[in-house]
Amino acid sequence: MQRLGPPDSHHLDAAVGWLGLGCVAEARTELDLITAAQQKHPAVLEARWTLCAREKRWAEALEIARAELAAVPDDCSGWLHRAYAMRRVPEDGLSRAWEALLPAAEKFPREPVIAYNLSCYACQMQQLDIARHWLQQAMKIGGRDAIRKMALADDDLQPLWAEIREL
Repeated sequence: MQRLGPPDSHHLDAAVGWLGLGCVAEARTELDLITAAQQKHPAVLEARWTLCAREKRWAEALEIARAELAAVPDDCSGWLHRAYAMRRVPEDGLSRAWEALLPAAEKFPREPVIAYNLSCYACQMQQLDIARHWLQQAMKIGGRDAIRKMALADDDLQPLWAEIREL
């Protein structure tokens, strides 16, 4: 993919900086200054998705994630973003997010966040054995201690907290 050049790269850097500071209006202003020709650049889509997620505008985040996935299908971000937004859009929901993310586990077998999110989705669908399987996968890939700490702070995995504490 072609790199962004100035001034678009400067606007993107500024937008990412504003997002880091929690200033979404300023981030949107900077993103809107990026030329129309570069609005579908993966880095711009990533920043726009983050902006929408911060504002909990999930329908728009889902559309951006779909564009991100189409632009760079070999990057796991689009897969994760699409599932994350799908889970929060009323007409899609948890089971659709699960279905959308499951193929990514095979495509990106070394990405712990995919296995972790699948564990969260399974747990929320009351499929605890499947949730345990994916949590174990996430721990193998991403490190037991790091994933365990994350899981114990994640309400999605609350039904498994007693077991996770024992790991």
